[in-house]
Amino acid sequence: MTRTCLAVILAAGDSTRMKSSMSKVLHPVAGLPMIGHVMRAVASAGISDVALVLGRDADAVAQAAEIDGVAVRTFLQTERLGTGHAVLTARDALSAGFDDVLVTYGDAPLVTAEPLAAARAEIAKGADVAVIGFHTERPTGYGRLLVKNGELVAIREEKDATEEERQVTWCNSGIMAINGHKALELLDRIGNDNVKGEYYLTDLVEIVRASGGRAVAVDAPEAEMAGCNNRAELAVLERLWQERRRHEIMLAGVTMIAPETVFLAHDTTIGQDAVIEPNVVFGPGVTVEAGAVIHAFSHLEGAHVSAGATVGPFARLRPGANLAAKAKVGNFCEVKKAEIGEGAKVNHLTYIGDAVVGAHANIGAGTITCNYDGVNKHLTQIGAGAFIGSNSALVAPVAIGEGAYVGSGSVVTEDVPANALALARARQEIKPDRAKAIRERALALKAAAKANK
Repeated sequence: MTRTCLAVILAAGDSTRMKSSMSKVLHPVAGLPMIGHVMRAVASAGISDVALVLGRDADAVAQAAEIDGVAVRTFLQTERLGTGHAVLTARDALSAGFDDVLVTYGDAPLVTAEPLAAARAEIAKGADVAVIGFHTERPTGYGRLLVKNGELVAIREEKDATEEERQVTWCNSGIMAINGHKALELLDRIGNDNVKGEYYLTDLVEIVRASGGRAVAVDAPEAEMAGCNNRAELAVLERLWQERRRHEIMLAGVTMIAPETVFLAHDTTIGQDAVIEPNVVFGPGVTVEAGAVIHAFSHLEGAHVSAGATVGPFARLRPGANLAAKAKVGNFCEVKKAEIGEGAKVNHLTYIGDAVVGAHANIGAGTITCNYDGVNKHLTQIGAGAFIGSNSALVAPVAIGEGAYVGSGSVVTEDVPANALALARARQEIKPDRAKAIRERALALKAAAKANK
């Protein structure tokens, strides 16, 4: 029988140390708000019910936490009286009789499903509380997990720890699972007899043991348990997330020449045998298929790069860019909301926006699609096998037929039929000796100016 579980996610902090105009949990890691990462981990752990404890920017945080397959109830925490009080803000959800209750935090975006599942497994085996901890070489400032004979005896805050206890390197992450059928009873027994007058969730360990129950600790990687209090820590979370995701992608068969210089988004998908050169940035919504090459210093967002296609170097693919198999977008090119057909080439110094480029068409250097008239965007259609000469301007809406040629330097304002040649430029004129006369006049003026000084 599948056990039911409620995840209580604490996301009501004021984010004071972030020095920000928005809630801490809305700050992105890899382009996704931190709360979104936590929700993904919860969903991956098979948890379909969430109680979201909110404070600042409640509506925005609730929206960022939406995820398919997870029912979210929101609870507003109006007072800040400690973690135990925060969890009890979701009393109505806790009273529903779930088998497990999992308490986690909205600013822990690196957590994965594995430690969450491990904590729940301990509850299934009879523990009343299972605390997730991590081992670290830098335990200063963390509460220590004191374990004896396989059971968690206490969580000792550093200020209260003995010298011997401070040598313990197993530390409290703050994330824990609780026997759902006892959760309310246990939480209601937390007191506030301390200097700050707050209700501490960590007191559950001693409360459980005093009542004859069992508390345990489970281990998790230190990096997964990292939280965020300020912009410096946010940068550390970004670095750790990127390192983990790059490693996963490379193990899946992707070549990264200098992985530390590649930046991925939370939803970047890269196929086997693709090659990613140094200094490439992926914004959200990018798929790179097998065997494609992304050359150095390129930026992609909302784009699809099909098998065997190449991008860059120094290229920008904006949302809606869709490259078919073996297409090429070369150096110093920008593509936006455009279909680039199979084998088509947009080699260099070119802007293609709001366009459809047919298979095996060739777009010369300096070509631009003039897609905006100051009010509306318009479509440019370039047929299969067409050739667009360098420094051409295609003024949309306009269609270039299959196999057509556009002469270099043309400004095309009318449709070009298939296999036709379009020339839209002034006729060249030759003025014999005119260059010499212009030069001599310029030199004379320069000499006169100098004499008058």
